[in-house]
Parts: sequence; C-alpha cells; structure tokens
Amino acid sequence: MRNQWLKVLLPALGLFCISTTTLAWDEGIYLTQYTLEKPSKLEYLIREAKATGINTFVIDNEYISSHFAPAVAKVKAAGLKFIARIVVFSDGASYEQMHSKPYWEKKFKLVENSINAGADAIQLDYIRYSSKLPANPQHAKDVYQVIKWFKEKINARNVPMEIDIFGEVSYYPSMHIGQDIKMFADVVDGVNPMVYPSHFWPYEKYSADPYKTVNSSLNSLAGQFNNDPPFKVHAFIEAANYHYLKKTSNTQKQQYLLQQIRAVENATDVEGWYVWSANNVYENLFHVLKNNKTRDSDFSHNKTAQK
Repeated sequence: MRNQWLKVLLPALGLFCISTTTLAWDEGIYLTQYTLEKPSKLEYLIREAKATGINTFVIDNEYISSHFAPAVAKVKAAGLKFIARIVVFSDGASYEQMHSKPYWEKKFKLVENSINAGADAIQLDYIRYSSKLPANPQHAKDVYQVIKWFKEKINARNVPMEIDIFGEVSYYPSMHIGQDIKMFADVVDGVNPMVYPSHFWPYEKYSADPYKTVNSSLNSLAGQFNNDPPFKVHAFIEAANYHYLKKTSNTQKQQYLLQQIRAVENATDVEGWYVWSANNVYENLFHVLKNNKTRDSDFSHNKTAQK
C-alpha cells in the first residue's frame, strides 16, 4: 500500500517542482506614479499585461498621494505583483546626503507608504554616489551602510528588498558611484542590473548586439558568485535604444526588445526581466509578447496542457 501511494505521489511532486520553478519567472514593466494614478492608462496597461503574460508592475512612489493605494489595489486585484520603486538619492548622493539619517528617514516614509499599500517588494534605485565624484574605495562601504539600514527596516515588515545597479557593476565594482555587488551580497534580497545596451560604452558597439550585451552582463554577474548568487536577479532591459529613437522603425525596436528578452531567458541564475520605458510606452513590447513564444508563455501553455 505504501509503495502504491509513492507511485502516485512522486510523479505529482515532480510536476509540482517543475511548475513552481517556472512560475517564479517574472516579466514586468515600469510605471511612473503619474501613470499609476491615471485610471484609463492603468486599465489599458493591466489589460495588455494580462493578455501578454506580464505579471509584475514596478511602480514609482515619489510622493504621498491619496490616489496611490486605491490604484495599487487595482493592480493587485488583477493578480499582478506590485514592486515599489523608491529613488533614494536623485541622480546619486552627495557626501552630505549619504551620511544623513534624517534624509534616509524621509525616503523611508515612502517605503512605509508603499508597504502599507501592499508592496510585494521594495526596489531601491539611485542608491549610490553621484557619478561626478572622483573614484574612492570608501564609496561602496558608505553605500553598504545605507543599504543595510534600509534592509533591516524593510525586512522587519516582512517585505523583501532589491536594489538597482549599473550594468557595468555586473563585471566589476564602480568606485565612482560606490556599487560593489560582492560587498552588497549579504544586505540585499534581490539585485536588478540595468543592462541597457545603449548605456554601455561605446554604445554603437554594444547596442548593435543587444543579445550579447545583455547575456554576457548577466552571466558575468552570476560568475562573480560561481554561478550561484545569494539573491534573486531580475534584469532591467530597455524598451528602445534612446540614441536612435527617431531613426529606428517599430519593427527594429521590436527586434531589439526580443533579442534582450532572449538574452535574459538564456542567462545564468536569473529570475526574469523588467522593461524600462521612461514614458511608459509599451506597445512594441506587447506586440513582441503576442507574436513570440517566451518563457512565460511556455509556462501558460504547459499549465493548460496539464489540466
């Protein structure tokens, strides 16, 4: 009898493990707070997200607003994850800001506002020094202390915390802005390398091969931890190359996006991607997802087949 139960349970458990692993894959888009609080635009994005397999919205919380929580409730009611993006030091910190706890506390009020609205995770962006400052090995140590302070307070609310890092930090520490992912590893739950091909120099070279640029960057990040990073990794990719916005067709922009998505799908130890569009223009992304099989669409197909 016991053996008979095992014969039934083991295959089921195997299916559960496979489904759970696949289900963890995230596909997201970035929204400004203005877009979130604009009902018609939000309804459109939710509708398209549900139609294309997007399961995550990364949403700015820039200021306290009575419209914020009700709008977030619509996102969560649609079954979408809500990742709250908080800009810590706009355009990078000065020395005074980096060491000012009153400044940190001011930003933490936005964190609390997002958690109270139901954030599934807090994403800290611009948690770095200004890139205009001279290189200094002390910079990363200073940033580490700020990240640690935020993480302890955020985790105390039972919410994970992730940070955004420059794409170059996937390869090596940046002593100008003070980002060192190996140093930060024990004070983050997730890391989002901004591997925009247009942001690597020379951009003509790297944006000409978006697949290689994104894939190599993510594999290099994993390689810093022997292909087993102690945190979740989501790649920030770009909806379009801003250097060539007026010189490329929608078809070219769609191909650019698809190559980035494929690069993330084939990278080592990655949990998914977030697409960045400063103006929240995602029509090309929706077209790509509707007309190409992606990891998430494969899961949806397999889930239907299992029923």
